[in-house]
Amino acid sequence: MGRIGRFAFAAALALAACAPPAPPCAPPAVAATGFEVYFGRDKPGGEVTEAEWQGFVDEILSPRFPDGLTVLDAKGLWRDPRSGKILGEWTKVVLIVAQDGAAARQVIEAAVADYRRRFDQHTVLRVERPVCAIF
Repeated sequence: MGRIGRFAFAAALALAACAPPAPPCAPPAVAATGFEVYFGRDKPGGEVTEAEWQGFVDEILSPRFPDGLTVLDAKGLWRDPRSGKILGEWTKVVLIVAQDGAAARQVIEAAVADYRRRFDQHTVLRVERPVCAIF
């Protein structure tokens, strides 16, 4: 196994170690993975507009998640590490539930990379957890 292979294997083990165990699901619920993705809207020179966001949803998110997703508006707060001030940012929170969590994770990572490039974002927060879902 090469250096990259060893790194990928170690990273996979580390991620698996911090993931909580899948919950036992009572039928008709099935085990799935829930994702929350926090897309901040501040960008250099302004804010991601509703039209720009809708374009991203139409071009990137909806085609990649044809079974559905939910978008919520939120106001995120965080401490600026340089100034120590609490800052706010309008955010779009995308909720996705998928039975194939590994496949969904890859698609989400690609969508996040696109958003970061498109809107000059430094980071996009992602949360992942095992869930029981009834589709």
